[in-house]
Amino acid sequence: MFLTGRQIFPDGPAVVSPPMKLGDVANPQPPEWPRPLAGITVLAAEQMQALPYATQLLGRLGADIIKVEHPTSGDSGRGALPAMTDPEGRPVGATFLRNNLGKRSVGLDLKSARGRELFVELAGTVDVVAENFKAGTMARLGLGYDDLAERYPTLVYVSVSGFGNLGDSPYADWPAYAMVPEAMSGLYDFSRRGDEPPRVIPAGGLGDIGSGLFAVIGILTALRHRDVTGTGQHVDIAMLDAMVSMADIVPNLWSLGQRPTDDPSGVMGSFRAADGWFVMQVVREHQFTALANLIGVPGWLTDERLSSRAGWGRHLESVIRPAVESWAAGRTRVEVCDAIGRAGIPAGPVYTAPEVIADPHVEARHMIVEMPRSDDVDTPVLIPGNPVKMSRLQEGPETRVPWVGEHTDEVLRERLGLDEHELSALRGAGVTPA
Repeated sequence: MFLTGRQIFPDGPAVVSPPMKLGDVANPQPPEWPRPLAGITVLAAEQMQALPYATQLLGRLGADIIKVEHPTSGDSGRGALPAMTDPEGRPVGATFLRNNLGKRSVGLDLKSARGRELFVELAGTVDVVAENFKAGTMARLGLGYDDLAERYPTLVYVSVSGFGNLGDSPYADWPAYAMVPEAMSGLYDFSRRGDEPPRVIPAGGLGDIGSGLFAVIGILTALRHRDVTGTGQHVDIAMLDAMVSMADIVPNLWSLGQRPTDDPSGVMGSFRAADGWFVMQVVREHQFTALANLIGVPGWLTDERLSSRAGWGRHLESVIRPAVESWAAGRTRVEVCDAIGRAGIPAGPVYTAPEVIADPHVEARHMIVEMPRSDDVDTPVLIPGNPVKMSRLQEGPETRVPWVGEHTDEVLRERLGLDEHELSALRGAGVTPA
């Protein structure tokens, strides 16, 4: 169905692992220990990507993730495009599909008094409550940290929002998807050239996934703090904080005197080979010497124009690019990067989506998970795997994303002891899915 690693590396590894499928286990040895987060339960009122990415990662490490969604429409990420349809014909969008493996879905109408009561009761049975609504939303519903901590002092409560819940931000009332904090971090302007408009969303949900990773760090730290002290706390992640951290070079280089009009310091860019593009970074003198010798232009080493890193950047287009691309013209991207890498220079091919999917590293590290579609399309949905590899952690098995409210009755019976009469009444009142 897809390209294989051998088509990229004809003489590559003799064994290439196939993509993981739901139910597969990556490592062949039985685990000697339970998953690190086994026994931890997270109640997540979440939507879109930032928090769902974090809780999916926690689930892959062993936590039980109970996802709270609207009982009919579900997480707003289900409405993203492209999409497939679930067994009842409802859309399941790409944003939802790649962030919700292995979770249990509970449909609760948090705008109803009974729905809020059930959420509070469920909060008393879990270790972590997590939410990623606009700052202040949960507090207005009576479901904020102060509301729950008064009743459950050991609870860890996590908020992910554009601009934070703790402290005073002038942007507190602004809604935010990933591109907003990405832009406000200075990253877009830093990468802009000349009068061209800023290029938005350069790396998928960078602001979402980065914020999610900081949320995971905060959750694990708060759980450890609870182990030591016996008390919970509020972990507050602002997406803008996360992006300022990840776009660290923006304020740092400015403070050191670099300005957008300055010549680049070094050789950093993309270059053309016989079958496409590759990237290369030459920012040290020994790397420049190695490059000159490798591609057969030793004269660069005595050329006054190229005697400094600023000179390399100043003459990138007029001197360096023509020589590099002339040398690379008879080689594939992989051949080029292999030769450059062996010379001690960081380089890598610019891959297309099918090439990423087929890459032998990606396959060997089980970084693609196949989820069969629930509609009439044969091609599976491909979802990035777990990037956290541990020598004593069994990887997999993965289970599919949940349908809206699929586990509502199961969780309410298990956690709150509700009987069929009570569950039927909740369905009839529209508090839970019909």
